[in-house]
Amino acid sequence: MRLFWRHGYEGVSIGDLTKAIGVAPPSLYAAFGSKAGLYQQALARYEETQGGFDPADIASAASLPDAARRLLEGALAAVTRHQHERGCMISSGLIASHPDHAELARDAAARREALRGRIAQALSPFAPDGEVQRMARHLAAVMQGISIQARDGVASSELQGVVEDVVAGIAARDAQGQPRSVLRACSER
Repeated sequence: MRLFWRHGYEGVSIGDLTKAIGVAPPSLYAAFGSKAGLYQQALARYEETQGGFDPADIASAASLPDAARRLLEGALAAVTRHQHERGCMISSGLIASHPDHAELARDAAARREALRGRIAQALSPFAPDGEVQRMARHLAAVMQGISIQARDGVASSELQGVVEDVVAGIAARDAQGQPRSVLRACSER
């Protein structure tokens, strides 16, 4: 998982994998069927151990801005806690890839969409469905941007500023009592 997280699918060879795992190539193929099979297992392991969020943290939020803060701060912690594996393995994995890996790229896109769905579900107590869907899409995009910037080495403190701006925009919208574009609310600060 860590090799794929650090170097991406195409940046890791069978030799790298067998050396890290301590097995011969036939054993890797017997266990996972292929490098792609191992990658999908690594993505599942990542989701279980590193890449998710706890809906209970959001459910106990007092408001939509508080829920957004909890979600984004959790994402920020997840993408910056490891020195050598920064960013989100799913957000940054297979955005662009060789055409031979299109199925893996579709799987990664489906995992990103499923995460957006879980975000919408977690936010549903705080806003009407249409607004929740838009907010979930926006927050997922912010999380992906934070992930890429974390991977590029941007400091956590700078990324926390992004979180603060997004939450301030959501809070400003709520203070007005009407749905507004989160980005417009941020620009009006």
